[in-house]
Amino acid sequence: MSYKVIKITALICSLLVFVSCKAENTSQKEDAAVSHTRDVFAMDTYMNLTAYGANGEKALDDAEKRILQLESELSATSETSEIWKLDHSDGEAVEVSEDTAGLIGKALDMCEMTYGCLDITVYPVLKEWGFTTGDYRIPEPPRIEELLRNVDYSEVKLDGKSITLPDDMQIDLGAVAKGYTGDEILEIMRSYDVKSAIVNLGGNVQALGKKPDGSEWKVAVRDPFQPETDMCVLEIDDSAVITSGNYERFFIGDDGKKYCHIIDPSDGYPADNGFVSVTVIGKSGVVCDALSTAVFVAGTDNSPKIMSEFADYDFIVVSDDEKIYYTQRIADNFKNISSMPAEVIVID
Repeated sequence: MSYKVIKITALICSLLVFVSCKAENTSQKEDAAVSHTRDVFAMDTYMNLTAYGANGEKALDDAEKRILQLESELSATSETSEIWKLDHSDGEAVEVSEDTAGLIGKALDMCEMTYGCLDITVYPVLKEWGFTTGDYRIPEPPRIEELLRNVDYSEVKLDGKSITLPDDMQIDLGAVAKGYTGDEILEIMRSYDVKSAIVNLGGNVQALGKKPDGSEWKVAVRDPFQPETDMCVLEIDDSAVITSGNYERFFIGDDGKKYCHIIDPSDGYPADNGFVSVTVIGKSGVVCDALSTAVFVAGTDNSPKIMSEFADYDFIVVSDDEKIYYTQRIADNFKNISSMPAEVIVID
């Protein structure tokens, strides 16, 4: 009789352990599927952050603090930022934070690797066109020529955390700041053991892992000819999708021509080299951000040279004659939902 009691007791304990483990696993799955969201306005844009899992809310708290910290350091228009101090340093060396020095270093590397199609010192020209204030105008050619004399990223001197700009030179990190911020946000997510997250920083989309159900994220890319509609849909995981286009900020001049905010450092005019939209897909947000601007400036003639230097990144470019071109590797994850023809490009 006692033997049967022992067997029954053992069976009950075994069942309890099984039920407990099953309940724990179910609870973990449920926690992983719980979403936490946060809306932030910073860097002159609306940002939306979503993290899944039990630590998602804590991760978002730290992410929001990090965004505001980076904005305070990197803004070119805030008089308390480090970039402002650099831009008004009158040629004197300025000691900056590790963030600012590190990002300037990354940006200068990208300027070099894109053959100057990205140039962080073009900021005074951008201002002259009115893109920083909304007071749009077409500058006189002599004024553009004058400002171009101080556009040369190679003149920026970086020594540890000490930065020196020549007198009358100014920089702006707008082409890399949001991509860098996205990278930093995802690092925070990882530190909290968040496995699944997606952030949208004013059109810059970066995903951590896959969706909680194991499927890939679907990211839409805007149609540059009809910005209120989508052009294509991408399926991604653990990647950034960042676009630069002539539809984002522009004005129509008295001459009836469209002028966009992406300045070509070679001539000081808004880039008009055959592309109306460039999307870059890859692991690093800061690299995707920089490349989207650089390839847009490079245009149809010079972009293949830049693309070939970044074999780990994929591209979707839209030409001004309304055609879509995309790299082979994303063919299975690319769906064209526009009326424009789309074809694969091969980069040597």
